[in-house]
Amino acid sequence: MGPVDLGACAAAGLTALPVRRRAKVAIIPTGSELVTVGTPNLQPGQVLEFNSLVLSGLVRDCGGMAEALPPVADHLPSLQGAVRQALESHDLVIINAGSSAGSEDYTAAVIEALGILLVHGIAIRPGHPVALGVAQGKPVVGLPGYPVSAVLTAELVVKPWLERKLGLASAPRPTVSATITRKVVSPLGEDEFLRVKPGRVGDQMVATPLQRGAGVTMSLVRADGLVRIPRFSEGLDAGAPVSVDLLRTLAEVENTIVVIGSHDLALDLIASQLRRRSPGLRLASSHVGSLGGLQALRLGQAHLAGCHLLDEATGQYNVAQVRRSLPGLPVLVVKLAGRVQGLMAPPGNPQNIHSLADLGRTDVRFVNRQRGSGTRVLLDFHLKALGLTGAEITGYQREEFTHLAVAAAVQSGSADTGLGVLSAARALGLDFIPLFNEQYDLVIPRVHYESELLQPLLADPEFQSAVADLGGYDTAGMGAIMAELW
Repeated sequence: MGPVDLGACAAAGLTALPVRRRAKVAIIPTGSELVTVGTPNLQPGQVLEFNSLVLSGLVRDCGGMAEALPPVADHLPSLQGAVRQALESHDLVIINAGSSAGSEDYTAAVIEALGILLVHGIAIRPGHPVALGVAQGKPVVGLPGYPVSAVLTAELVVKPWLERKLGLASAPRPTVSATITRKVVSPLGEDEFLRVKPGRVGDQMVATPLQRGAGVTMSLVRADGLVRIPRFSEGLDAGAPVSVDLLRTLAEVENTIVVIGSHDLALDLIASQLRRRSPGLRLASSHVGSLGGLQALRLGQAHLAGCHLLDEATGQYNVAQVRRSLPGLPVLVVKLAGRVQGLMAPPGNPQNIHSLADLGRTDVRFVNRQRGSGTRVLLDFHLKALGLTGAEITGYQREEFTHLAVAAAVQSGSADTGLGVLSAARALGLDFIPLFNEQYDLVIPRVHYESELLQPLLADPEFQSAVADLGGYDTAGMGAIMAELW
């Protein structure tokens, strides 16, 4: 009830009104590896427990009262006791994690021991291992532990229950029609909820898929919409029409600069600075590689593309490949920065890696960038010069979509080295062996360049200094037009 409703009741002499009590929801994180946020000196194998923070916010947004309880170890009697105690004072209990098929996944067993297990597994992706049951006459919900799965399934299962408890009509998200920017393969038998970045480019609304995976937490932050792929579909072809459930307002989506192409950390700085200078403006970047970015420009699916493609014939960057890829499209190649590419290694460089030739050693595990990326083109060019083939490199077929993802693979120990930029290595505390200098440019169709949204920012010495501080960047001439084509 709003202020005017209360005023009308008071004017009518009503001093008390019957209301619905807000539902009390207990959130129980499970896992012996979990530690609370703020725990100092994390040890290998420990994981910060933050899902309860997200789930609590979702419950509050739906009108419920959330209580996040301390994490419970993977111990069946302990978890059973925690759930039994929570049921005494709450209307709904959420058990987060422990609902899959692992040896220490006890959620389904706990629900069966305390009441009735109704469902274990639903046909969606991500979020398949959901458990639903009733104990002491109250619902108990087991949500997957992976962050993306936990949030999605909470919105599909917990939110409707809370709304019904409060007598509220479920408010559907606003939707918009768009075209998907690249092919998406989806498994049969499950509805997939694909996170996307929608934006208007010219007269068409486009939706760019984000990196998939139930544990890709930042995809939740970056996603502005969801596309549902039906369970009996094998996916979506590039250019297919889709309906996007918006996670932001249509006005925000309409005021989004869509960047598709090569990944660089400077793009994140640009996005931050643009929001600071023009609060109504957003920059959304999707990392599909330099060639993918040029293709998006050709199809009218992006305002600009990041590019760093080496031309083997001339040894120059970008202009020749842009001319070949975008015949007849008036574009400008705008300088962003020179940068250093090299091999990342764990602190101390335990494998004693010093050159690309070391990738041919049998004791070195490599992590690669995806096909079509400028880094992959650069790598293959120099491997060819060395007479080294991908078949001789352990891990050559393993692909990541960003420099930070490569750095994370090296930091985690799942790879010994990967080719990337100094700023990514520095961000994760890795050693760096510099190998090549390259040019990273922005390719902008003239129709979008004329709006001049980026020019004042690129010419700002303060912004140039911030990019240089990332490490491995030469910002001299940033914003200069390197070529005007057609």
